[in-house]
Amino acid sequence: MGNTALKSHLETSQKTGVFQLTGKGLLEFPDELQRLTSNLRTVDLSGNKIELLPVSIGNFLQLKSLTLNCNRLSTVPSEIGKLKKLETLSLNGNRIQQVPPSLGQLKALRTLSLAGNQISEFPSGLASLRQLDLLDLSRNQIHNIPAEVSELQAIEINLNQNQISMLSAEVSLCPRLKVLRLEENCLELSSIPLSILTDSQVSLFSLEGNLFEVKNLRDLDGYDKYMERFTATKKKFT
Repeated sequence: MGNTALKSHLETSQKTGVFQLTGKGLLEFPDELQRLTSNLRTVDLSGNKIELLPVSIGNFLQLKSLTLNCNRLSTVPSEIGKLKKLETLSLNGNRIQQVPPSLGQLKALRTLSLAGNQISEFPSGLASLRQLDLLDLSRNQIHNIPAEVSELQAIEINLNQNQISMLSAEVSLCPRLKVLRLEENCLELSSIPLSILTDSQVSLFSLEGNLFEVKNLRDLDGYDKYMERFTATKKKFT
């Protein structure tokens, strides 16, 4: 991509606070953006071939949204934890195997999207994200949901298309959790904690494509209680 094109993008970004350069075959995070660390609020570099997010990403202190979907990232630098104003972090469709604990420092984060990576363990250290609305970990290689999930503040957790066969009952303690998506995993009916049906806030529990017929959920104790929440939520939106 020519310098002239990049230069005109940079000039626009200086005025708007938005830098968007998608599907241009970029091999690295543009160095030139360092000049705009005090301006940029939104960066979208999706659909490129970027393999590395530089440690200098920690300098973009005004950043509210960072999107690098469909690149070739395999790691996330711990310096990302310095972005205290970041509300959206979207890294779908990369090659990330784990995320740094410093993500827990992103106190303003509302959306954390890591779908379509190579993550095999549920990320730890996210309980401190008090503003988190959506955690998307679909299309990864996660095997179980650990007890510490109980402290997560997310309203929606998407774990569709993983390899989950173990689901900790602690998930029913998530204080704000309304939507739990677990389609196309390896769950048996016997591994569904009844407390999710009886004692949680969950009003949409999505389980198609596991190792049992979804209709058999109806036989579980507490299914009626879950259906009351499901129906009440549905009415609210119709």
